[in-house]
Amino acid sequence: MTPCVPLRPFGKSVVWAPTGTEASAFDRHSVVEMGIPERSLMENAGRSAAQILEKIFPKGEVIVVVGSGKNGGDGIVLGRTLKAWGRKVRMVTVGKRPAHSELINGWPMNTDSTESFFDNSSVIVDAILGTGMTGKLRKEQAKIIRSINRSERPVLSLDVPSGLDSDTGRSLGEVISADVTVAFGWPKLGTILQGGRAQSGRLIAIEIGFPPSSMASFGAEIVTPEWALRAKPIRKFDSHKNSVGSLLVVAGMAGMVGAALLSAQAALRGGIGQLRIVSDECNRNIIQRTVPEAIFVPSSDYDEIKVAVSKSDALAIGPGLGCSDQSGELLKMLCECEGGLPVVLDADGLNMATNGNGPQIRDWTLKRNVLLTPHLGEMTRLSGLLPESIESDRLGVTKAFANKTGATVLFKGLPSVVVPPTGTTLVDSMASSDLASAGMGDLLTGFIGALLAQKLPPDIAGALGLYMVGRAATRTELGPSLISTDILPELPEVWKEQGHGESDLGLPFVIFDQDAPK
Repeated sequence: MTPCVPLRPFGKSVVWAPTGTEASAFDRHSVVEMGIPERSLMENAGRSAAQILEKIFPKGEVIVVVGSGKNGGDGIVLGRTLKAWGRKVRMVTVGKRPAHSELINGWPMNTDSTESFFDNSSVIVDAILGTGMTGKLRKEQAKIIRSINRSERPVLSLDVPSGLDSDTGRSLGEVISADVTVAFGWPKLGTILQGGRAQSGRLIAIEIGFPPSSMASFGAEIVTPEWALRAKPIRKFDSHKNSVGSLLVVAGMAGMVGAALLSAQAALRGGIGQLRIVSDECNRNIIQRTVPEAIFVPSSDYDEIKVAVSKSDALAIGPGLGCSDQSGELLKMLCECEGGLPVVLDADGLNMATNGNGPQIRDWTLKRNVLLTPHLGEMTRLSGLLPESIESDRLGVTKAFANKTGATVLFKGLPSVVVPPTGTTLVDSMASSDLASAGMGDLLTGFIGALLAQKLPPDIAGALGLYMVGRAATRTELGPSLISTDILPELPEVWKEQGHGESDLGLPFVIFDQDAPK
């Protein structure tokens, strides 16, 4: 068994991922409606961020680069606090007016309007721009960001790396490349989406005195170890194989039995009581030898397939199925079956929804709950949009497609997102480039199918599948040499894990701590 790998990310309770717009609105609500002094929030933010800086970068001179807004005020509190603790601190101001200079509290602070002393620092604090920035950067802002990035010094950003759109993760022109980002309240959505995640480094979120999140309306949540623990299906002590879910996997044309095997093996590790596999007759022997726990059903025998459907609780369709006319007819028959079983559609199940051979997505969603698992190429075909259009707004495109079709969409990427037709987006925290290997999608489909068969809703099944497969991959510690079959032995260990993860910071106000992406 693989030695214990630290359970990451750390996340207490529900970890929301508000957009910058949502976060700013909640900030205003806290101050205006709840009467929380704005200065109190700034003091909490700056002092707590100073404690984190002391933990991660305990030695040397600190340069705090402050803008003229609230983010700059947080930076002044941080710098003043470190100065009071005996640390050598200098400030660089950006903009024509000082940022909340009253927050200095009389402490003598060395300030400058240039970046000439970056070379003497041990760490730079980026307190230039916060969540309210959405337009084009001013020249002096872009210039200082370029200078910070060129300095090759560690950078700690406050709330979001300056120059990053906190709603979308897109660049506003120049973006700080942070080693650590300390977010106030919760991580901002822009810092966990594809482009923003790469710029944010280690992502830490801290509690600073906001009212409960139940008073807010946030559209996205991060999938953490604690979230996964709450989501995992629990067996009753008197469970038997007919009460814990039966899955029908439809996969593997002639010559593509590997996809069917991966889906089947992962499904069995997903906690179901029974598994049936519909596949080409020529795959019978190898499937029955490799997965003796499963019942084989030939893809040419529609009567037997209909019986199998009637005995199942969910369908997993697509891996290695091919896009032939025969496969298309098989999918049409399955789509028309009574019972409205939930289905996860992957690979050729998605491809046939776009090439005219099989049922369209709306044909599936008319009768049942549907989870789609496209990668970028499949989303391009499904949506009819160009890849660059999708990549420029992955989450927006996914939301629009889910709303249009009525399907829940698990859009694979770094990170993957799970978007239901209405409701909360779930953002994966476990993906890495190590998963860029053939067969991973087939394995994920089978595992998610098993969760659907245990009555989990499509969005929960999709997000939990992502988490558990990703965590199993992390536990192997194999890095780029990881292959899909390496994950299977680790899945039972992930089932047993409990807790909200681990953080080496040891600070009670830290509510989320995720390592920098690799």
